[in-house]
Amino acid sequence: MTALRDAIVSVTAKLITDQGWQAVTMSRLAAELNVSRQTVYNEVGAKPQLAEAVVLAELERFLAVVTDAFDKHPADVLTAIHAAVRGVLELARDNALLHAVVSATHGANTELLPLLTTHTDGLLDAAKAVVSRCLRSYELPLEPPQLEIAVDLVVRHVLSHVMQPSSSPAETADAVTWAAAKLLSSTTRP
Repeated sequence: MTALRDAIVSVTAKLITDQGWQAVTMSRLAAELNVSRQTVYNEVGAKPQLAEAVVLAELERFLAVVTDAFDKHPADVLTAIHAAVRGVLELARDNALLHAVVSATHGANTELLPLLTTHTDGLLDAAKAVVSRCLRSYELPLEPPQLEIAVDLVVRHVLSHVMQPSSSPAETADAVTWAAAKLLSSTTRP
């Protein structure tokens, strides 16, 4: 990302957090950054592309937590998974931008919520790629297709708890780690 793109995404995230998506306009961003409106468009595209850029930038923060957890536990995959899940859920719990997006009023004009709920292909693909990459350094008894299924199940489950938590990050991390232990120890073919 360029410095200007980073600044646009950062100002957009602050506006969303403070005032909601409806407060975000290209003119307002241009004024906040002391650039022309056309410069904002040239850098990020139209508002749907801006929404995607904000979500992807926030996703990078979450995926950094995942990578860090695996880096800190190179010899114990289950401890790494637990740390990653707990870290992601703790970040989600305290994430003002995520809360602003998720708590948007029903029917509000926002391109952000669908990126987190119904149009999650890019988000899921990025998360699954990071988790798969992190798991490569461990010796696991699963063939690649089985591992892909396990990663998909865990990532989707954690994402559902990011969007709608049902227990504490620690309790959810315990449950996900238990399920991951079962999935990763399976040697039977689907």
